[in-house]
Amino acid sequence: MKLKVIIHEAEEGGYWAEVPAIPGCATQGETFEELLQNIYEAVEGCLSVDIENLERTDQSRIIEIAV
Repeated sequence: MKLKVIIHEAEEGGYWAEVPAIPGCATQGETFEELLQNIYEAVEGCLSVDIENLERTDQSRIIEIAV
């Protein structure tokens, strides 16, 4: 899967980034290299969902897919 990331220079120094395909997924870093590492962690965290707290009915199923 490929995701587009918008990278911004922060006014106070460093960088921040957002992933438009994942609402609310954003991160920052003091250096560009740190930002890149943080982007991977942010995407993983945003896509991780605790399914134990989801409401399910007898008619719902949970499956995993690879993208």
